[in-house]
Amino acid sequence: MKFLKSVSPLVVAISAMAFAGGASAADTIKIGIPQPMTGPATQYGDQIQAGALTAIEAINAAGGVKGQKLEPLLIDDGCEPKQAVPAANRVINSGAKFAVAHACSGTTVPAVNVYEQEGIVAITPGATSPLVTDTIKPHFFFRTIGRDDQQGPFAAGYIAKELKPKTVAILHDKQTYGSGIASQVRDTLAKDKINVGLFEGINVGDSDYSAVITKLKSLNPDLIYFGGYHAELGLLLRQAREQGLKTQFMGPEGVANKDLLAIAGPAIEGLLVTLPADFTKLPGNEKVLENFKTAKRSPDGAFTMPAYAAVQILADSINAVGADPVKVADYMHANAFNTAIGKVEYDAKGDLKKFEFAVFKWDKAGNMEQLKF
Repeated sequence: MKFLKSVSPLVVAISAMAFAGGASAADTIKIGIPQPMTGPATQYGDQIQAGALTAIEAINAAGGVKGQKLEPLLIDDGCEPKQAVPAANRVINSGAKFAVAHACSGTTVPAVNVYEQEGIVAITPGATSPLVTDTIKPHFFFRTIGRDDQQGPFAAGYIAKELKPKTVAILHDKQTYGSGIASQVRDTLAKDKINVGLFEGINVGDSDYSAVITKLKSLNPDLIYFGGYHAELGLLLRQAREQGLKTQFMGPEGVANKDLLAIAGPAIEGLLVTLPADFTKLPGNEKVLENFKTAKRSPDGAFTMPAYAAVQILADSINAVGADPVKVADYMHANAFNTAIGKVEYDAKGDLKKFEFAVFKWDKAGNMEQLKF
């Protein structure tokens, strides 16, 4: 799997305006796309923009939805919880009734309430925390990505069955996403009788992790699992190797950022990461890949195909019942969809009944190879 090259917000915003094709607002169906366009999580926003915009462009080229073009509205949420509600309100104030919503769980959790209260049908291709849909049991909010309590047990299953460690150390960044998935891995390993010798949080933004590395060296685990994002893992990897700790590291999709190589350097070699499966190899996606080629965008990236699928689901639902958000949400709960990530079916909370994760191994150049499991 390759990384998507960064797309500047200005270039994407210009592209988005081009999609509107000069049509008036009454002639379009607006889709808000609130994503991190600035800050350290921009790569995840880039992936979601690439998937959503490519799907919108393809649908518009084929005649749109019920004779109307889809109009993307790009909004920056910075992957910051404090920007969540303002970004969601910008979707609403634009007049959009639909959204391909936030990448980050910490941003998504507070935004869900806004979409629910205003009756906006929103789909996140990136937010994996169970808190997104467990807290208020939404009707209008959906995902095209698996939950942490699907990904965490999957990762733990790989650890137990393939790596067979005697002792595992688990670190996390104390945030919604990182601590959540770390807890899922810990709890599943406990069921599999794997000893978790350390479960500890680190502080986001710290530059020196010597104290926790000293603890790790003393424990001498067979595997270190990290729940969080790439910036902290990059420093942990580099400093661990510099201090003589050669233990295998593993993390979730939040660490799979192209900038990890710049932070960790050669220490990145051998890192294991769980990610959505490589949907570019899914039979039936030939036309989807052609659309990416036409758009001159990469289909690679953990959230690109899930974002494409989100637009497909919205378009299929609007085609079936019209643009009334209540009817669209009802239709989505009651029907299955053939998408770029395969067959999609939702439970009562808007979560996927099934999602395919895979394990990837990094080489020292930052390339990833999907492993068999």
